Amino acid sequence: MKANIHPDYHEINIIMTDGTAFKTMSCMGKAGDTLRLDIDPKSHPAWTGVQRMVDTGGQVAKFNKKFASIGARKA
Repeated sequence: MKANIHPDYHEINIIMTDGTAFKTMSCMGKAGDTLRLDIDPKSHPAWTGVQRMVDTGGQVAKFNKKFASIGARKA
C-alpha cells in the first residue's frame, strides 16, 4: 500500500433522534466530533411504518398554497 494516502480514521459520537448516543469509527470530521441524526431507524417510516410529515422551510405550505385552486369548481 502507498503511505499517507488514506483518510484519518478516528472515533466520533453519534446521537440518535431519541437522545441515545454511541461511539463509532469514521472518517467524518475530527476525533471526538458529534453527529446528531435527524432521521434514524427508530424514526424513519421505512422501519416504523408510521408516516411523518417533514416540512423543511415551509415547502409543504408553499405547495398547498400554489395548487389550492386545482380541482376547485367555479360556478
